[in-house]
Amino acid sequence: MLNWILMLASALMIIIGLLLRAGTKKGESSDEAVSKKNKKRRSFGVIILVIGAYLLVTRTINLIFGPKENTGIEFSLWPGRIEFLGLNLSETVIYTWVAMGVLVVAALFIRIFVFRRFEKIPKGAQNVIELIVETIQNYTGTQAHGTGEFLSSYILTICALLLASAFIELFRLRAPASDITMTFSLAFLTFVLINAYGIKKKGVSGRVKSLASPTPVVFIFRVISEIAIPVSMACRLFGNMLGGMIVMDLIYSALGNNAVGIPSVAGLFFNVFHPLIQAFIFVTLTLTFINEAIE
Repeated sequence: MLNWILMLASALMIIIGLLLRAGTKKGESSDEAVSKKNKKRRSFGVIILVIGAYLLVTRTINLIFGPKENTGIEFSLWPGRIEFLGLNLSETVIYTWVAMGVLVVAALFIRIFVFRRFEKIPKGAQNVIELIVETIQNYTGTQAHGTGEFLSSYILTICALLLASAFIELFRLRAPASDITMTFSLAFLTFVLINAYGIKKKGVSGRVKSLASPTPVVFIFRVISEIAIPVSMACRLFGNMLGGMIVMDLIYSALGNNAVGIPSVAGLFFNVFHPLIQAFIFVTLTLTFINEAIE
């Protein structure tokens, strides 16, 4: 009975919203005060129309499929396991392979079919690609001086992988970056690069001396802090990505059949904007620590 009452109310709200919008169009005037009043009525009509449409859609879903049972939310810190080619693998490993495969295929497709030959004067899609590459190179050069082109290529690859990982969650699958093993692997690569660039710049003895600067007393503490770098970076990325996934699951669980439109809007932040921020932070920390090692 309640669903039918809400459906009737939503239909009335849609009619009122349409009438308010139609009324403001007929009542348009050159008078500034009247014009402002019409704009307010039009905005109010749009709000009522959207709310009415939302109620109508959700009530219709509830009438067709029935109310969704509130079974609560179950969550495991560790991802599930999948049997694949006789191997027992984490599901996030499979999803990471999928993300890498998509990136490789996309790169090959763009290189073979879109950019068969690069133009001296870029235009169209080539402008976009060159803008992305130049932005990464400039940012890498600014944050970590004298590291060469390899590091900018690595940074671009990490950004692409983290974004592809986030998009996997749009399909209601667990994002690979919400697995501590993946984030620790990326952080360990950063740890290797920090020391590799430090040794390349100063040599082994110079790298050891830099850890003992300004006095040998701090050497052991500097070593501990260096070891803590990949741990802190891995936990930071893991915690933020895991938190976003849990929030989205809570939204779906709380709304049930009413989850129409709202999760999509929330997903723009937790599955698009939020991963962009985390990728930027991870990249910036990587470059900062490498710059400290070569200074």
